[in-house]
Amino acid sequence: MPTIGGEQKQQLMRFKRWMEQQRLSSNTVDTYVEVCGYFLRYVAMKKQPMSARLIEQFNYDFIVLDNKSISYQNQCINGIKKYLDYCGTEVEPFKIKRPKKPKRLPEVLSIEEVKLILDHTTNLKHKTILSLIYSGGLRVGEALKLKASDIDSRRMLIHIKSAKGKKDRYTLLSNSFLALLRVYYNQYKPKVFLFEGQDGAMYSGSSMQKILKRAVEKSNISKRVTLHTLRHSFAIHLLENGTDIRYIQSLLGHSSPKTTMIYTHVSETSIRKIQNPFDSL
Repeated sequence: MPTIGGEQKQQLMRFKRWMEQQRLSSNTVDTYVEVCGYFLRYVAMKKQPMSARLIEQFNYDFIVLDNKSISYQNQCINGIKKYLDYCGTEVEPFKIKRPKKPKRLPEVLSIEEVKLILDHTTNLKHKTILSLIYSGGLRVGEALKLKASDIDSRRMLIHIKSAKGKKDRYTLLSNSFLALLRVYYNQYKPKVFLFEGQDGAMYSGSSMQKILKRAVEKSNISKRVTLHTLRHSFAIHLLENGTDIRYIQSLLGHSSPKTTMIYTHVSETSIRKIQNPFDSL
């Protein structure tokens, strides 16, 4: 496809600022700008006026033929719709079926596996971040945006600000984690964010994923483990310890209890309580 011209680049930057003014999340803004960049290149290649048919062709050529993920396809459709809204361009309804994402159960670590991963993470900063994500059930972005003032050691809570859905919440502050955090803080003395890179900016999530991957390999764990797996494991371990699902929903920041209920399908404790009818024969 042809490259984007100067005018198109400026148009995309104006589109980006327009979305930022609407207070869309930075990830959503970046994704929509990226997919609309591809779409504008496709439009230039086809040399056709904007139409529903052209959008359908782009969906097939760029997404379906390349076997891109269902979530990426939905992001592309949403991004193009948002761009048309920004431009004030009206096209007839396009016929693109929104495929549903498969509902897969989350991968979960045992408590022993979490301990193995932390034991194989020797760098103090890295161990502190991984411990925070697990002990508080945080999303990666939430952990990296934390500041020292968000740690309430008197009430033993962590204040998560402007999380997913622009909502604040509190989650647990572990006594063991607090002791580790104090050792880390005294050694690194962060200035703005609790975890900072070498230039003082926010620490990188991709760097943390690489660190976790190495620790998992050293631990000889064969599961597919991501930083989000630590959050899933936090929820499952609370559930297996008898914590009410409503409290887990609040700690995780889920807007709907349906999202939290997925953990009941993974909990080994809940499954083991069910009597197999074969045993009654």
